Amino acid sequence: MRDRPDPETLLARVQAEETQQRRGRLKIFFGAAAGVGKTYAMLEAAREKRAEGVDVVVGYVEPHGRHETEALLEGLECLPPRTVEYRGVTLREFDLDAALARRPQLILVDELAHTNAPGSRHARRWQDIEELLAAGIDVYTTVNVQHIESLNDVVAQITGVVVRETVPDRVLDEADEVELIDLPPDDLLQRLREGKVYMPQQAGRALSHFFRKGNLIALRELALRRTAERVDAQMDAYRRDHAITEPWPAAERILVGVDSSPAAARLVRAARRMAASLRAEWIVAYVETPAELRLPETEREQAVQTLRLAEQLGAQTVTLSGANAADELVAYARSRNISKIVIGKPERPRWQDLLFGSVADDLLRKSGVIDVYVLSGDYGDTEPPLAALASQPAASATAYAWSAAAIGLVTAALFAIDSLFPSFAEANTVMLYLLAVVGVAMRYGRGPAVLASVLSVLAFDFLFIPPQWSFAVSDTQYILTFVVMLAVALVISNLTVRFRQQAEAARQRERRTAALYAFSRELAGTRGLEQLLQVTVRHIHEVFDSQVLIFLTTASGRLQPWGSVSGWWSHGAADQIFAPDSGEQGVAEWAFRHGEPAGLGTGTLPSAKSLYLPLAGSQGAVGVLGVRPKDPRRFQAPEQLHLLETFAAQAALAIERAILADAAQRAQLRAETERMRASLLSSVSHDLRTPLAVITGATSSLLEGGATLDPATRDELARTAYEEAVRLNRLVSNLLDMTRLEAGALQPHREWQPLEEVVGAAVARAEAAAPDHPITVRLPDDLPPLAIDAALIEQVLLNLLDNAAKHTPAGTPVELSARRVGETVEVSVADRGPGLPPGAEERVFEKFYRGAPDGGRGAGLGLSICRGMIEAHGGRMWAEQRPGGGAVFRFTLPLAATPQPV
Repeated sequence: MRDRPDPETLLARVQAEETQQRRGRLKIFFGAAAGVGKTYAMLEAAREKRAEGVDVVVGYVEPHGRHETEALLEGLECLPPRTVEYRGVTLREFDLDAALARRPQLILVDELAHTNAPGSRHARRWQDIEELLAAGIDVYTTVNVQHIESLNDVVAQITGVVVRETVPDRVLDEADEVELIDLPPDDLLQRLREGKVYMPQQAGRALSHFFRKGNLIALRELALRRTAERVDAQMDAYRRDHAITEPWPAAERILVGVDSSPAAARLVRAARRMAASLRAEWIVAYVETPAELRLPETEREQAVQTLRLAEQLGAQTVTLSGANAADELVAYARSRNISKIVIGKPERPRWQDLLFGSVADDLLRKSGVIDVYVLSGDYGDTEPPLAALASQPAASATAYAWSAAAIGLVTAALFAIDSLFPSFAEANTVMLYLLAVVGVAMRYGRGPAVLASVLSVLAFDFLFIPPQWSFAVSDTQYILTFVVMLAVALVISNLTVRFRQQAEAARQRERRTAALYAFSRELAGTRGLEQLLQVTVRHIHEVFDSQVLIFLTTASGRLQPWGSVSGWWSHGAADQIFAPDSGEQGVAEWAFRHGEPAGLGTGTLPSAKSLYLPLAGSQGAVGVLGVRPKDPRRFQAPEQLHLLETFAAQAALAIERAILADAAQRAQLRAETERMRASLLSSVSHDLRTPLAVITGATSSLLEGGATLDPATRDELARTAYEEAVRLNRLVSNLLDMTRLEAGALQPHREWQPLEEVVGAAVARAEAAAPDHPITVRLPDDLPPLAIDAALIEQVLLNLLDNAAKHTPAGTPVELSARRVGETVEVSVADRGPGLPPGAEERVFEKFYRGAPDGGRGAGLGLSICRGMIEAHGGRMWAEQRPGGGAVFRFTLPLAATPQPV
């Protein structure tokens, strides 16, 4: 059956098609194990495409020494591999940049799950392929079932081998085409023995480990099932796109409808046997009707236990909401392509079915091509599932009393109106009674509304229809009036009650949706693990009126309760977090190890005071969520438990995201540290080795030939050794100063000093070190004393003067000047050298930066140290190009209050 397609579905399909037109198409050749012929099939398909005129390029194919595969490569254009040196080994990798530059229509990239060599743009090959697809290039690739992320644990359990290279399931799900390359296990083992899969020495090990026949059979079944799931998903998508509502029974899928009756558990067990005999997927659905929502908590708890039993027996479970159980079951069955619906056998009297309706009859009429099975389950005297969905809980005596009182009040009001307006129409009287019936129905439910309907008819007849004060009727037409009035009152009361029930159910769904939306929105805008945990605790505490405790895994893999060590209790959150004892800790650890709920209200360790849910992320459990409700029966309601599970899933993904972000930040920090260490070693090693070599050579010459050397030569060697020792001392001092700066240990010892004295000491030392660079000093006479560390400022000036001397030709003058600018003193050191490299005005202050084309002398730390010392004084330092040529370095020192005379 075809209906009009949903406009939103059509829009989504059009948008997806537009996106697909811009992207390349991905075809995956999928197999159970190595050697089934995936690469061979891929190359055959590529040759067919080339024969059709398609531009085909082989990006990377690993033939594994197979002559048949190598023969198919002949005649195809192959991109040269990219070679990477790693730990003394030359690795051959797919060249992504060459492929993007070549830009063929179709490219072949073997081994989708391959891990790229360090230094590649992407860590995994499937990420390379995504970039190719985004560039509009079609891709053929290959992958084995053991590399699919969701099947990784299953494969490890079957084969005993943990596969480290995996591909996210979405890559397979989003592929445009998946072709299964299947080979029976016996044929694959024969190929392995013949050396067509691995080399002989590798084949022997493979036969005794991974390639055992039992392993291959299991892997083959996994591959077939995974392919079938993809085909089934494609069929569902086609049915949605084309608005096909009737199921296509291509595969058996069973839907079991249950309610809160005790017999539901028996029905689930019977359905489990049916599904096992048919080898079919089965789903257990609980329909949350307004009548079910009004049942006592003890009865609703039975539905929770039934759903848990179904999950333990291997079923999927779902909770549906709606006014009619049959309609919801049929709608869900059509959306999931269900072939069979199973319900419980009704046992109540037939007249109740005729009066209140029967779920079984409704399903038989509305199910269409879906088969409906009515099972009795195990024999017993309990009510069967879905048999009493129309039954109503008895209203209280107070509700009936208020119903009668409402009719009495309306009657009194009508008497007053009739005395004031004798011509008051009978139709208006009927309307007021109907209004009272509506009010009673909205306030007290169906039973009191029925009583109000009957009382209103009796009062109308007894008090307002002649002869008054009698139930006798003088005019037979009033009989029809009474019947219609009673029928209308009953219909209106029934519709009002149903509307009230639906509105209440909608409000509950809205509250759940709003709570989940607020939680998800705040999680999305929160950064940092501590903040995420606080948001999670606060929302769960508010929504479920419970205390919360989150356990996180430590580096050793053990659970650590958060809150007991984070100090959050001291910030007023003690009412939100509970402290676990040793027994509760054991329950949390059980939930973490087994990946299942435990504790309060579950079948595992139910005596615990709290309910514990594993926080399952995409890469495994990241912790456990413990919830201790004020009302121990809080999570007996199915919707409350499912909402909590949804909260736990959202929290787990957010926590995992924060943990991964922290890990990425630590990895980046480690990489930066390694880079800094490498830069330091490469820079310092040369600068340390050079003066040490000169000192060693000079002193060894003095020791070995001191008696034979003339005085001038000895003086020259001694002077050279001294100068290099001074240079070495300066380098070590710079390294120590930089270490102190980065550690925050450099604290200026301020004293009142005249700037002239500090400048004079620095100039004297600079002239002694570089006599071929004349230094001109210009200081105004009215400079006030400064609160500075004289030794540090002298070191800054000496470094700047030495820097000018090193980067300017001999004989070039250097100018040192100072002036008062506002509340600071600005000091400048200017030269007439080649100036700064273009755009390097800020980079010259970076660590290990050396602006000279040949690298210059020194480790590139001097200017960085100078800026750090000036900033420690509260000033700032910068560099500029000097008009007329050269460079000028300026820094400021703040002026303090005038010092008091001693």
